[in-house]
Amino acid sequence: MAAISAEIYSLAQSELSQVETRFDPEYGAYWAYMNPRPRPSFNPDLLRELRLYLDAIVDSHSQTPRGQLPPVRYGVLASKIPGVFNLGGDLTLFRSLIKQQDRPALLLYGETCINNLYPWHRNCDLPLTSISLVQGDALGGGFEAALSASVLIAEESARMGFPEILFNLFPGMGAFSFLSRKVGRRTTEEMITSGAIYTARQLYDMGVVDVITPDGTGEQAVYAYIRRHSKNANGRHGFERARNEVAPITREELLRVVNVWADTALKLSDRDLRIMERLIRAQQRTPAPDALEPIDNIVPMYSIASRDRA
Repeated sequence: MAAISAEIYSLAQSELSQVETRFDPEYGAYWAYMNPRPRPSFNPDLLRELRLYLDAIVDSHSQTPRGQLPPVRYGVLASKIPGVFNLGGDLTLFRSLIKQQDRPALLLYGETCINNLYPWHRNCDLPLTSISLVQGDALGGGFEAALSASVLIAEESARMGFPEILFNLFPGMGAFSFLSRKVGRRTTEEMITSGAIYTARQLYDMGVVDVITPDGTGEQAVYAYIRRHSKNANGRHGFERARNEVAPITREELLRVVNVWADTALKLSDRDLRIMERLIRAQQRTPAPDALEPIDNIVPMYSIASRDRA
């Protein structure tokens, strides 16, 4: 059964080039490791493959032949790139669409993001717990993706933040919705409008990160959490559903914000786009995703961009 399960949940890896999947039938844990190219950002192909991953989770709970296999109980989003979870939106695409004033294409990108983040936040409306494992930097849309899960686990050296304000934009794919439900409006506004980058320890103390673990122990921390959770999974899944009802985030809310984000993006000046270009170049200096050595972190570039805005 384990071999069959691994084959089914692999999604026929030939379909995937930017996500690697692994199913652990002992824990019902289905891992998705992001491995985007050419930059560690949410390009359209990565978004499409993550949607396939979500569809496979839903299929595992169906009454189709796939549903005869152990259903997924824990979905885990992680990264294959050393030192980086994800650096956010596809800035090269954004710059091009902004120059063309192509609002429909910006909205399509945003809606595609929401079509992934919203079901992930809702645990696909299944007896499932979504988990983000952040090992390295999660910036902009990468931070939004991490926040959208029911549980955010981070290694000590992880850093997260929303640098979009540095090029006169804001994170529009769920940042305010996900973060404000966790830490309130005032803290959320400070985090988004400051452009600051926070350490995992700072975010744990603020209540943003749920579990913090030493570097190199992220996967062990995920399994330790699953073992604790599974001892009373029925009650915990019920609690997660109740939490989403008490402080609900709707797809309509997320899409309304995407519309505001697109309108704001179309008003960026040439100076704003030049700062965006510097950040694109910083992302391009990261090694190939399959490099073995840790990448040089691009976070210092955001400090340079901040000075440029001054």
